[in-house]
Amino acid sequence: MAAQETSNMLKRRDFLGMMGGAPAVLSGQTRRPPNILFFLADDLGYGDLGCYGQTRIETPNLDRLAAEGIRFTQAYAGATVCAPSRCCLLTGRHGGHASVRGNKRPELGLAPNEPTVASVLREAGYTSRLYGKWGLGGPGMKSTPNSHGFDDFYGYLDQLHAHDAYPTHIWENENETFLVPNWFHARKQFTPDLFADKAVNFLETAGEKPFFLYFPTIIPHANNELGRVQPNGMESPDLGPYKDRDWPEVEKSFAAAITRMDGYMGRMLEVLRRRGMEENTLILFSSDNGPHAEGNHKPGFFESSGPLRGTKRDLYDGGIRVPAIARWKGTGAAGKVSDAMWAFWDLLPTACALAGRNVPGGIDGVDVTPSLVDGRPVERSHFYWEFHEGGFAQAVRSGPWKLVKQRPKFGYELFNVEKDIGERTDVSGQYPEVAARLRKLMDASRTPHPAFPV
Repeated sequence: MAAQETSNMLKRRDFLGMMGGAPAVLSGQTRRPPNILFFLADDLGYGDLGCYGQTRIETPNLDRLAAEGIRFTQAYAGATVCAPSRCCLLTGRHGGHASVRGNKRPELGLAPNEPTVASVLREAGYTSRLYGKWGLGGPGMKSTPNSHGFDDFYGYLDQLHAHDAYPTHIWENENETFLVPNWFHARKQFTPDLFADKAVNFLETAGEKPFFLYFPTIIPHANNELGRVQPNGMESPDLGPYKDRDWPEVEKSFAAAITRMDGYMGRMLEVLRRRGMEENTLILFSSDNGPHAEGNHKPGFFESSGPLRGTKRDLYDGGIRVPAIARWKGTGAAGKVSDAMWAFWDLLPTACALAGRNVPGGIDGVDVTPSLVDGRPVERSHFYWEFHEGGFAQAVRSGPWKLVKQRPKFGYELFNVEKDIGERTDVSGQYPEVAARLRKLMDASRTPHPAFPV
């Protein structure tokens, strides 16, 4: 075994031993808490990256990140559409307890003083930055990044505004900033590029204070407000290496957007390397839900769901199981593929553990530091999701078993997802006691929300 590999294993073992499963342990140590960089794609499917089996879209930087860290095969988003998924990510609550449970109520946002990853890390001495899509409240509301722990924000407030990649204005903290080059339909400033510039500039100037950099890009979401009626709702500044492919124009744009996003990650990795920040920065990459079928893009063209059933707006795994990568050089494992299960609502308690803070009350997530650092599973009872478009739907997973109630008119379906990753065979008739147990978990996992009635 190489000396460097042995050293990394010792660092990892020492760190996990120091954590000891107790969130407050780190506060008594001299070790500086790590920076946390969370890069969130928008509607990226489980099968859209090269490291997850994609063969036609180039993602060299994300593939390298996976090779240098841990690639997860059973990571789950908070929901099957963007707003509730982001709510789960930032608040540590799953969909049964979240303050935002759907996209159809844009006037709703986070509750005043609701703890977020950013606010608990601010209390621990971090600076928190958000460059991209907030999606949890609009102009004139109290649910803004600045009111929930972020020191600096540049991006979209509400998720509907984020459907346009060439908007006439954007928000900088609480102020509206005009993008004059996009006026009169000129469409010259591609906002994901602006967000990447902000993130890179921050990394270039970050000081000794630990940081939480949340980078929720809008790629590869359909990005043209008129995309539902235009042939190409996946506008990209250029088609990159796909210009001459014999593909529909919208699919060239889709692939080019993902490769462009991969370039953003490459830029950030280079700054961290050059500034000697790699060994004190935990990088997390994931997607807010499964792949979309919007803007005339067809998720089947690139087999974006991989082996999974369903897409965005489904509670089959194609809608909620997402690509996820963790890299912490010098502390975390490298080149590992892990089947450890974790979900978006685990980020907040994990951040608390890393920063030496106690977890706020009413949190559904658990500390998954062992998973993110070493790929080891963490014990838990179950995972829960719900969805409110087209009729109330629910899903619960416990161990290998998953129970799905996809729509009111459908019955309950039970799958053993370890043996049936594509959720093709309903085994509820063979295992009625398992189905009954999971249904009880499903019923007990939610509290009513007046804005999202059942």
